[in-house]
Amino acid sequence: MKPLLLAEGASPDAVSTARAHYAAQPSTWLAELELWFAVNAGKTRLMRRRHLGPLVVQKPFHPEKDGTCHVYLLHPPGGVAGGDQLDLRFHVAADARAVLTTPGATKFYRSEHGRSTQSTSIDVGANAVCEYLPQETIVFDGADASIDTRVTLEAGATYVGWDFICLGRPAAGERFETGTLRQRIEIVRDGKPIWFERVRLPGGSTLAEAPYALAGQPTWGTMVYVGPTAEDAAERVREAVGNRADGVFTVSQLEHGVVCRYLGPRVSEGKSLFVRAWDALRTSCQGKAANAPRIWNT
Repeated sequence: MKPLLLAEGASPDAVSTARAHYAAQPSTWLAELELWFAVNAGKTRLMRRRHLGPLVVQKPFHPEKDGTCHVYLLHPPGGVAGGDQLDLRFHVAADARAVLTTPGATKFYRSEHGRSTQSTSIDVGANAVCEYLPQETIVFDGADASIDTRVTLEAGATYVGWDFICLGRPAAGERFETGTLRQRIEIVRDGKPIWFERVRLPGGSTLAEAPYALAGQPTWGTMVYVGPTAEDAAERVREAVGNRADGVFTVSQLEHGVVCRYLGPRVSEGKSLFVRAWDALRTSCQGKAANAPRIWNT
């Protein structure tokens, strides 16, 4: 049985809920992480945190001159097994700036105890900036995975978010032949939805090979930039990326921002292209260059 981990000072109700869950499903993780960011003394600071189970953060960093707070989200088990539930919630107060990332890939293992879920909720206050840039998600053959992200933005807020999905383990010759991947992304600004995307992909689906879908490629990524945007932002991204991809890279400028996509053979290539795009968008829309988290170089 996995040990029960609770935040210091957890309420009796939280303890009771967690114990009931573990009694019913002793082989699964129930993990929650909630973070609150706000401006204090000229910098964005992690003002409060709450966690239940194996989701924690390292000490925040402030590598940028404008006081942007960089935080690494840690999931010590390293993978998500059948029946596991990960719940992440982030609140970025007005005028605050935060960059959130992970030190390594999220792995959804073969499911033997039901569906595995990861839910992320991000609230961004007026004129605040949240950049949610996790490492890739690897979906093992046989996984039953559900990934849900919901972002709410107030007036003048900026959100940058990306995700990379790798089906199976191509380097080991493993394909995604069984199981199911579900992914849902929704972005709401001032109470109105401005971006919605939903994917349901069964293992072994013909979509994996269809030229109008994944075209036999194991990896895809989506990067969404929402906020104040330069008129030529998409063109600047194209110039920054150039013709460096073995896979397919596209960029589109929409009414509310810019969307970049990657489809190709390697996550590393997709991330390299998205970092260039992020830098171009930051420079043209925020007036500062990208500052890649140090953990990406380890």
